[in-house]
Amino acid sequence: MNGESGPVTGPGPDPGPLERAGRWLETVLLTIVLGAMILLAASQVVLRGGFGMGLVWADEALRLLVLWAAMLGAVAASRDNSHLRIDLVSRFLPPFWRRASAILADLFAAALSAVLAFYSFRFVAESREFGDVVLGNLPAWALQTVMPVAFSLIAYRYVLRFIAHVRGLPGKT
Repeated sequence: MNGESGPVTGPGPDPGPLERAGRWLETVLLTIVLGAMILLAASQVVLRGGFGMGLVWADEALRLLVLWAAMLGAVAASRDNSHLRIDLVSRFLPPFWRRASAILADLFAAALSAVLAFYSFRFVAESREFGDVVLGNLPAWALQTVMPVAFSLIAYRYVLRFIAHVRGLPGKT
């Protein structure tokens, strides 16, 4: 750490083309999912309130969209290091201990995300094995795959942040 305080606001000052493409894709997917959720929920309200009917698949689709929004939002939060945290102590620590605290927090976040990726992968594999379906006849595992992918990406990002803190790279506070 370079002695500055404050959260990391991204992986560095000049992200490469692959990272920019990944950020763009994450943002586009999150925008599409949130837009679909709003449109579908609003349609259900209008159909039920105005016409006494609704789309039979909409509630299940909304649950899946909430899952995707949560996972994509978590990925975006890890991208910008803007996840929820209770940081009462580190702001009062000297630079060395602040860096040590950041290293431990990143290591813990990476480990926890990796564990969640592992167990969500097992969940998706079991869903595939049992032939679970959603929205009539779509394989559930295909839509649930967002969980292990998102948790793996989050773990990867925290490993990179951990390495940056250990190396003491500037801009990685």
